[in-house]
Amino acid sequence: MMKRPLLSVACTTALLMPLPAFSVDQATLVKEIASLSKQLDELKKQMQALQQEQSAKDDRFATVEQKAQETEQKVQTVVKKEAAAEKKASNLEISGDYRFRFDRMAGSAPSYYQVTGATTASLMPAQDYRNNSLLTNRFGLNVKAKATEDFTVKARLLMYKGWGEETYTASPFFSDKFYSFDGNVGHIPKDDILRIDQAYATWSAIGGAPVWFSVGRRPSTGGIPTNLRQNIAKDVSDTAGVPGLLVDYAFDGATLGIAPDIEKLPGAYAKFCYGRGFDSGFTSTSNQLKDVHFVGVNMVPYATDNLRVELQWDRGSNIFAFPETATMNTVIPGSTFTNNNLGNIDQYMIGASGKINNVGSGTLNLFLSAAISKSHPNSNLMGINGTGVAGLMYNCTPMGCAPQNKTGNAIYLGGRYDVESIGTKFGLEYNHGSKNWIAFAPASDDMWTAKQGVHGNVYEAYLIHEINSKPLSKFGKAQFRLGYQYYDFQYTGSNNWVGAPVGMDALNNPLNAQMLTPLKNASDVYLTFDVAF
Repeated sequence: MMKRPLLSVACTTALLMPLPAFSVDQATLVKEIASLSKQLDELKKQMQALQQEQSAKDDRFATVEQKAQETEQKVQTVVKKEAAAEKKASNLEISGDYRFRFDRMAGSAPSYYQVTGATTASLMPAQDYRNNSLLTNRFGLNVKAKATEDFTVKARLLMYKGWGEETYTASPFFSDKFYSFDGNVGHIPKDDILRIDQAYATWSAIGGAPVWFSVGRRPSTGGIPTNLRQNIAKDVSDTAGVPGLLVDYAFDGATLGIAPDIEKLPGAYAKFCYGRGFDSGFTSTSNQLKDVHFVGVNMVPYATDNLRVELQWDRGSNIFAFPETATMNTVIPGSTFTNNNLGNIDQYMIGASGKINNVGSGTLNLFLSAAISKSHPNSNLMGINGTGVAGLMYNCTPMGCAPQNKTGNAIYLGGRYDVESIGTKFGLEYNHGSKNWIAFAPASDDMWTAKQGVHGNVYEAYLIHEINSKPLSKFGKAQFRLGYQYYDFQYTGSNNWVGAPVGMDALNNPLNAQMLTPLKNASDVYLTFDVAF
């Protein structure tokens, strides 16, 4: 109804309009439509171009993104490989050291009777002995491998030889340096063979408890405080460390230890140690030797950076007269020596070591160790040509052979002052051993004889200078050490338990005849050059 009137009005209005005007508006409209169509076509073309460009960009973006993902994957692979390699490397640690050493040695022997047979001796005149330039090389190689979270294996190889000497020339003075045997091999000059000095495995945190077990060729040499003058750091909780005054001996054995966390006793630990000092082989009617055993209990009730207290008891059972019969038979050419188990030896020690910081321009390191030894001989004797001549700390005389327990004592004290700013350290040490003191120290770093086992006094002074050079390895260090030792022997038999010690003024008696040349005094000026890596 409403549409018709509107349509009629529109038609009427159109008829009333002038024709030319309508015609002009229509033409303009057509032009505008054509122009808009052209613009639309151009816009379409531009849109298509933009779409193509965007598609190309999307393709490039996709390519770049794919390459980025591939690169990231490669980086992650490399990172994982590096992490695995780093983890593997951290589980294997290799280090070592080289040492050149020069020694100028002098000693004096009094007139004495020399054993020439089971019941014979000859008088020897007083003599002076010198070695103006003993030159040696020592090389050590250390390996530490972390097998699992709780299992570690450590090893140390040693080569130690004299310059111009393929094999070691025996010293005629002291039993600990007389020849190379299991307890000192690698620690006295011998030859150019790289030998196993240490090789042992440690099981830590057994069952989640603060308990460890370690077995193998032990790190039982260079113990506290003998490491101070060599400028070698020692871990106070070392699973097999030993007090240097009692033991400096390359052992095969085992350790079982515990390190409880006690607030008032920081660093405390205790351990039981076992070592095999000699294997007798198969017993028979012609071989009645027994194995030599060493057992001990070591306790460190307190250990911090500034103070360490240590206690030890140990026992050597079935102590041998000498460890290697073949070598001993060269003492008296043409004679036959009979080995035997001579008895037992107990040792007891208490020691303290520590440091005081900020003493003047440096740090003062101090130590003091005191010990007692007790011999428990049996009736067995070391023999020469079938005749028994000496037992554990006693001799046979025309009156017979009477075993007797002997007690000895020793003290070892000293200090070192470190001036860190210039890398220089000054040290003084003193040892005293009584007539019947016994130490187990054939692997000591001393050229004459182990000063820990001397029957008399030993004085030592030294200077260490660390070279100022940036380390390129964890243990990297180079140093010089200049030292002087003076031995004042009051009795014979230092570092030897076969036969009774004799005073230096009683050697003109054939009943006190000696197998090894006794020294009354000795000195050693030494210089070392050490490089650790």
